[in-house]
Amino acid sequence: MAISLNVYLVTDGNGREAVEFYKKAFGAEVLALQTFGDGPSNPDHPVPPEAKDRIMHASLQIGSSVLMLSDTFPGMPYIVGNHVNVTVNTDTADEAKAIFNQLQDGGEVKMPIQETFWSPAYGMVIDKFGVQFQISCVAANHQ
Repeated sequence: MAISLNVYLVTDGNGREAVEFYKKAFGAEVLALQTFGDGPSNPDHPVPPEAKDRIMHASLQIGSSVLMLSDTFPGMPYIVGNHVNVTVNTDTADEAKAIFNQLQDGGEVKMPIQETFWSPAYGMVIDKFGVQFQISCVAANHQ
């Protein structure tokens, strides 16, 4: 079983600026940068024009650590204090689901753990201590 934890920052429409800021401050390498407009289209949930250039996900290599971040989706609240998350990355969907199920005990599920286009098991939960977690299986063969 391999598990890693990362800090995940949520910005309010200035994610691209944050990526450049942290890239310069830490001498970071940008590993990934996707906008909401880059994601697959879904006619049931179209991306509004004002969201297309917002950062859906970015990750930066800083030494041996990875800093991740995304912008809020337009209309979603940006609350200082809730803008820092912990990501939990596992090798298998079963591990991700088991951890998610433990963290949801006494907490609040923000997004049930489910298959997404980037992960076979991804979910968001706030534990009983108020810490927001993003749980994700990072299986290499999932597209």
